[in-house]
Amino acid sequence: MGDLILVKVGGAELQEGPELATLVEVLARLARQRPLVVVHGGGPEIAALQERLGLQPRFVEGLRVTDEASLWVAEMVLSGAVNKRLVARLVAQGVRAMGLSGVDAGLLRAKTLVHPQGDLGRVGEITAVDAACLQQLLSLGLTPVISPISLGEDGRALNVNADHAALAIAGALKVAEAVFLTNVPGVLRGGALMDALRAEEAEHLIATGEISGGMIPKVRSALEAIAAGVGAVRITDLAGFARGSGTRVLA
Repeated sequence: MGDLILVKVGGAELQEGPELATLVEVLARLARQRPLVVVHGGGPEIAALQERLGLQPRFVEGLRVTDEASLWVAEMVLSGAVNKRLVARLVAQGVRAMGLSGVDAGLLRAKTLVHPQGDLGRVGEITAVDAACLQQLLSLGLTPVISPISLGEDGRALNVNADHAALAIAGALKVAEAVFLTNVPGVLRGGALMDALRAEEAEHLIATGEISGGMIPKVRSALEAIAAGVGAVRITDLAGFARGSGTRVLA
């Protein structure tokens, strides 16, 4: 499956409205052209439901602190509402989409993430991806749509950051291209969008401060994926995804 593509979708594009319609249209078009795996988050909806239930969202360096009550919420939102909403829209567009979480068939196995800045609760980091399971589904013409809730070593669920899950899956499948949808059109240099970014150039731009702020972890994640055998990583926003533009990070 040398033309396999993985798309990681954030929370904003998954809420009801015109952005979701655009996202589904582009994903459906892709799925008709080549094998596709979708990994999604859903942070804004988790936070909204937490607040409705009187739970206060807490974060440590951008990672959601997940106690037992918050894990229950995360599972309902990610593996339930968001996953089935996206699957339903894709199926309605003629895509044979199948919704999964990392718990299903032990697709994503994880261990508790230990963070030096504090206890994150039931938050995990991926230790194994059942790539063979995904390859079997793809060979049947199915499009896996994956929630990052994963299976812990104690046989219970762990909440895993969707970016981290997408990276692990992309590396395990050695996908031709991984697309990470963000709120920016790509990597900007002097205000201009960079079409391509080589690994050594990326390190130089980070060192000189031309790549800064929230773009640094995005680029570093892209470099990790390249090192794991992913062909290219495209960083873009929904409009750029629809146009086929963005910054392609290459080895």
